[in-house]
Amino acid sequence: MSSQELADFLRRRREGLRPEDLPAEVAPPEGWRARRTPGLRREEVAALARVSVSYYERLERARAPRPSPQVLSALATALRLTAAERDHLARLAGQVLPARTDGARRRVPEEAQRLLGGLDGIPAYVVDARQDIVAWNGAASALLTDFSLLAPEERNVTRLAARFRDTLCAGAPGTESAFSLQVAAALRAAGVRYSTDRALAELVDEFAARDPDFAHGWSQHAVHPVPGVRKTVRHPALGELELDRHTLGLPGSDLSLALYTAEAGSPSAALLRSL
Repeated sequence: MSSQELADFLRRRREGLRPEDLPAEVAPPEGWRARRTPGLRREEVAALARVSVSYYERLERARAPRPSPQVLSALATALRLTAAERDHLARLAGQVLPARTDGARRRVPEEAQRLLGGLDGIPAYVVDARQDIVAWNGAASALLTDFSLLAPEERNVTRLAARFRDTLCAGAPGTESAFSLQVAAALRAAGVRYSTDRALAELVDEFAARDPDFAHGWSQHAVHPVPGVRKTVRHPALGELELDRHTLGLPGSDLSLALYTAEAGSPSAALLRSL
C-alpha cells in the first residue's frame, strides 16, 4: 500500500473529529475549545500523539518515513480509532505483512460446507475476500438465482447486486446505500491485506465507476464491518419478501457467511419457509 493511502486515511480521520468529542483526560493545547474550525488541526493531533508537528505534517503529505508501532499506537489514540481502524492503520503503515496469496480462496473448509447444509430453509452463501460467492445452499439458489448456471466471474456479490437491482433485490427505504458501504468496507480491508492482488484492484475500480455509494465509502476509508442490511427480494413465484442480510466472518479464514432471514411472525417469514 502506498504512503499516499496512509496519508489520506490520517487526513480523513483528523478532519472527522471535533475538539468536543475528545475524552476529558486528554489535555488539549490552550485555546483548543474556543476555535471554530471543523476537524482537528495537524498541530493538535501532533500534540495529542506527542510527535513533532513537522513529522505529522510530512505523514499527511506522504513524505515521512514509515512510522514505528509506538507512533502508530499514539496516532490511533489521538484520532480515536476503533479496533478495525487501528488494524487498518497498521496495515497501511506496513506493520502487518500483506498476505502472499491473492484475495480469492476457492477451497471452502468442510465445516463451512456443513454449516451451509445445516441451515435448513435459510438462504446462505459463502464469499471470499473479493466478495466472490464460492459456496451456497439450495435455499439461496431458490431465493436468488441458480449460482451454478453463472460464470465464475459473475458469482460476485456486487456484480449480482448491480444486475438484479431493479428486478430482484433492492435496498429497503432509507438503506439504499448501506449495502454498497458494506461491500466497500469489506473490499477496503481486503485491499490492504492483499495489496498485490490485481484482480481485487480491478474490481474496486469497476465498482467505484458504477456505484457512487461504493465510491464514497471507498474514498472515506470505511473499514467498519457492516453486519446487516435490509433488502427487498422480488421472487418470481412468491412475490416480495422483506429480508435482512447478515454477514458473519468464518474464523481462521478470509471467508464470510451471508444469510437471509425474515422478522419472526412476518409474512416474509412464512414465505421464506415455503422455499
